[in-house]
Amino acid sequence: MRGTKNPDLAALAALEPDLVVANKEENRELDVRRLRERGVAVWVTEIETVPQALASMRRLLVEALDLAEPAWLADAARAWAGPVPPPRTRAVVPVWRDPWMVVGRPTFTADLLARLGVEVVGGDPAGGRYPPAEVAALDDPSVADVVLLPDEPYEFTAGDGPEAFARVPTRLVSGRLLTWYGPALVESAQSLERPGSQGA
Repeated sequence: MRGTKNPDLAALAALEPDLVVANKEENRELDVRRLRERGVAVWVTEIETVPQALASMRRLLVEALDLAEPAWLADAARAWAGPVPPPRTRAVVPVWRDPWMVVGRPTFTADLLARLGVEVVGGDPAGGRYPPAEVAALDDPSVADVVLLPDEPYEFTAGDGPEAFARVPTRLVSGRLLTWYGPALVESAQSLERPGSQGA
C-alpha cells in the first residue's frame, strides 16, 4: 500500500473498504479526494490536542463504526482528565535532523507534554507546526532544560542525536508515547513522568 504520502489508491479501492481513516497532517488532501472520487468513504481526523484525540476516537469507533466504546478509551479519558498544569520544564523535542526540525504548536505532542507540565520550546514560531532550528540555538540552557529525542519519525539513538548537544541534557524517549493517539494514550499516561518527577 506504500506510505502515507504516496498510497496505492487503486489497491486501497480494490479492497472495497467500508471506511478509510486518514489524518490531515499525515495524508494528502489530493489522495483523500481521489479515494472519494472512487466511491471510497474516507474519515479525516485533525488532532492537535489530547481532548481532540479522545473525542475523535470516540466518534470514529462509536458513531461511525457503531462499536461499543472500548475500555482503553474510557481509561485514557480518565487518565488525561483535568486542567493543564503550569509548565515546570522547558523541552526541545526534535523530530528530524539534517535539517533539524522541532515540535512546535499547535500539535498533539505539544499539548500532551503540556499536560505533563512540559513546555515545548525552540525553533522559529513563524516556521509552522514543526519549525526548522539551528542546534546552536537549541543547545542553550537559557532556552531549554532538556532535549527529548524520540525514536520516530526520526530514529534518534544513543549514538545519533545526543552528541549534538553539549550544554543541555538529552533524554531518549518513545516517539509512540509522544505522538500516537489511540490505545497508546493509556500507556503514555502511565509511563511518561508527571510534573515534579525526576527529569522531564
